[in-house]
Amino acid sequence: MPAVARAVNTSKPTRTIGNGTPASCTSAAVVKAVSAGGVIAFNCGPQPVTITMTATAKVRNTVSQVVLDGGGRVTLDGAGKRRILYMNTCDQAQGSGGGSCIEKTTPKLVVQNMAFKNGNGTGQTADWGGGGGAIFAYGGSFKVINSRFTGNKCDRTGPDVGGGAIRISYQGGDNTVYIVGSTFTGGSCSNGAALSSLHARWMVLNSVLSGNSAVGNGANPARAGTPGGGSGGAIYMDGNDIKLTVDGTIIEKNHAKEGGGAIFFVSNDLSGTLTIRNSKLHSNPSDGFETFPGVFYRGKGDPVISSSTVN
Repeated sequence: MPAVARAVNTSKPTRTIGNGTPASCTSAAVVKAVSAGGVIAFNCGPQPVTITMTATAKVRNTVSQVVLDGGGRVTLDGAGKRRILYMNTCDQAQGSGGGSCIEKTTPKLVVQNMAFKNGNGTGQTADWGGGGGAIFAYGGSFKVINSRFTGNKCDRTGPDVGGGAIRISYQGGDNTVYIVGSTFTGGSCSNGAALSSLHARWMVLNSVLSGNSAVGNGANPARAGTPGGGSGGAIYMDGNDIKLTVDGTIIEKNHAKEGGGAIFFVSNDLSGTLTIRNSKLHSNPSDGFETFPGVFYRGKGDPVISSSTVN
């Protein structure tokens, strides 16, 4: 495991949500803590707790980091009505850190030992491409460790909108997005029903992506008479200078109405690379097109596949 992909030490949090009871762990407390930044822990009592979000928690561009650690007992629930967590270094409403917004390496957003369910990014296409039912991150840097994403969604149509659970656009300094030891199930979006990005690099390590569906129609660019979309049942990646490494991961039983039931990967400048190792990709139907089972690939050379099953 690369050192940068490991969990953040949260033994001495900057702030704590809750005073030991479930009732003290509220949506308003989460929103306030995320806005303030720092290392954030939860004290909601000894039992698992679900916090129904009545507003989206937004990261301020003036903070250096936000680390959310639920200790394996906290679920943030979008109630099928809203996106749960938002970071955008180009959104002036969240403050400005100066310089080129897409090149900013901060804030550093980390979620670990958390669960996110029923997030909904539908209708947020004005937010630099939309998507991201649970989490939307544009610029800065981002990683997820030991977390669960269930039943998150975004727009059902559109040629490039995506990310039922997570949507990434750019990462400052060409940082890599790390997804470690996490699960993504029941996601739905036009494209990339679990993970979606433009101009970004990913490492998906020791994770499970299962039962997600890209439900759009018409691919990208959209065929005449269609709204577009339907690619990347689990993962959708597009743009320049992109890379995807899938290692120690199961991607199964995802579905795309168009291309790439498991993975849709298009490197516009043909510099992008796809590496699959120590992984199992199976039963990921693509109704329209694929390069090999469950995968549509356009990049530099052929994908590098080792110690893996792809069928």
